[in-house]
Amino acid sequence: MDEPIVVGLDVGTSKIVTLVARIENGTTMRVLGVGVEPSHGIRNGNVVDINAASDAIARSIEKAERTSGYEINSAIVSLAGAQVSSTNSKGIVGISGRVIDQEDVFRALDSAQAIAIPHNREIIHVIQRGFIIDGQEGIRQPVGMHGYRLEVETHIITASSSTINNLRQCVSQAGIDVSDFVLNPLAAGEAVLSETERNLGVALVDLGGGTTDIAIYVNGDIWYANVLQIGGYHVSSDIAQGLRLPLDVAEEVKKQHGHAVLDDIGEKESFNIVTFGSEQSTKIERRELVNIIEARVEEIMEMVEQEIKRSGYDVMLPAGIVLTGGGAEMPGIRKLANRITGLPVRIGKPENIVGLTDQISNPACATSVGLLQWALLMTETHQILPEQSGESKPQKAKAEGFLGWLRKILP
Repeated sequence: MDEPIVVGLDVGTSKIVTLVARIENGTTMRVLGVGVEPSHGIRNGNVVDINAASDAIARSIEKAERTSGYEINSAIVSLAGAQVSSTNSKGIVGISGRVIDQEDVFRALDSAQAIAIPHNREIIHVIQRGFIIDGQEGIRQPVGMHGYRLEVETHIITASSSTINNLRQCVSQAGIDVSDFVLNPLAAGEAVLSETERNLGVALVDLGGGTTDIAIYVNGDIWYANVLQIGGYHVSSDIAQGLRLPLDVAEEVKKQHGHAVLDDIGEKESFNIVTFGSEQSTKIERRELVNIIEARVEEIMEMVEQEIKRSGYDVMLPAGIVLTGGGAEMPGIRKLANRITGLPVRIGKPENIVGLTDQISNPACATSVGLLQWALLMTETHQILPEQSGESKPQKAKAEGFLGWLRKILP
């Protein structure tokens, strides 16, 4: 049997990443194609220019097609900055004493979705947290068990309809069908978190260009998720204003000379850069740069800490915080996060992938790889079309029917 091909499309504020991968032996993800393109028309995770965003997506898709040799028709797309909110809900159905089957689980999950939400919002994930059969709690898999009453506890995540529709239009305009949307921190969690961390309790913090995404895992499931409208772009903007630099130069200075902890920088460290209104390079003290960075990163981490406390699960995180995303590559950020939150902190990188890993085995690509891991989960429960034989150009396998299935089964 031919092995399925899956595609993940991560549309971020700073970059757009398209990954094409083959699922081998049902468990291994081999990356065949990578397309990375600077992002345009996206700000703070939201579409602000559909044509510019669509063109950038099309260029990223083209690069991935060229490196993989596959034509891309559909993809799982990341979602961020969509005014995300979440709530807990319970679904209850009667069983009549027979053996519980998968259809009963579907009915219970459908019942849990019967909640009132504003007309301008959509349900994007219904995450099952556990089942109860005739009052017995803590059941992970009810199928095959006997009972009269099946209850499911769920965590429902909703997002702004306009943001979802604008992003869908951008992707469609680039000639790609959206198989489904996956919230950024949920995708990143699939790529960087261990099973032990999920079970113990951990907060995943995805430090993106325009947003900071948070997902809290307890007992193996997601119990809370939210998106903060602040990210690495704001750090670069502060540098541009403080040092009087163009924004693109400020971004490069941040990458080359940036650090999150001022105390770790020596008094005599400096670098040269051309500022606004000057034709010659100017000497800049590195401590001046880091002082700007530290102030903004401290603010971001304090907002993360407040959001974790607001969730009510701050005392249930013995595994601490896992930082990922492009912002997690900032030197010293782990130390700063630990100082502010008081929790154990590590940097999360994508794991369990083979193939073209040199370009994507870094925190900045966690969401992109996580989208592929998400597709891998789906192959265990739903059909993905295999490679087509006899074609002049291999066809990218479509992941059809993801939307309804994901909403019922997985986040």
